[in-house]
Amino acid sequence: MTLEEAQATVDQWIKDHGVRYFNELTNMAMLTEEVGEVARIIARQYGEQSFKKSDKEKVLADELADVLFVVICLANQTGVDLTAALQKNLDKKTKRDHDRHQQNEKLH
Repeated sequence: MTLEEAQATVDQWIKDHGVRYFNELTNMAMLTEEVGEVARIIARQYGEQSFKKSDKEKVLADELADVLFVVICLANQTGVDLTAALQKNLDKKTKRDHDRHQQNEKLH
């Protein structure tokens, strides 16, 4: 699925199942919550924290998909074309950082 297809799919899902988009501030709060859930899994799976019983059912892929869903909602409701935005962002990073990371001794 392309980003364009994902944006259209989420938009159709909202129309079919969601009644309407939550407002932008609500979606921003939801995004923060979902990112927190990803952080919780990462801290336990890859960090030093231990899992609680309530955490063991959480799946990283599902939580990342929740983050992506809300990001797509925000893009749709604010008129952002994620394909164009990502390409522009990658172009910026390529121009700015074209050799920065290769010269970073911490990465070698």
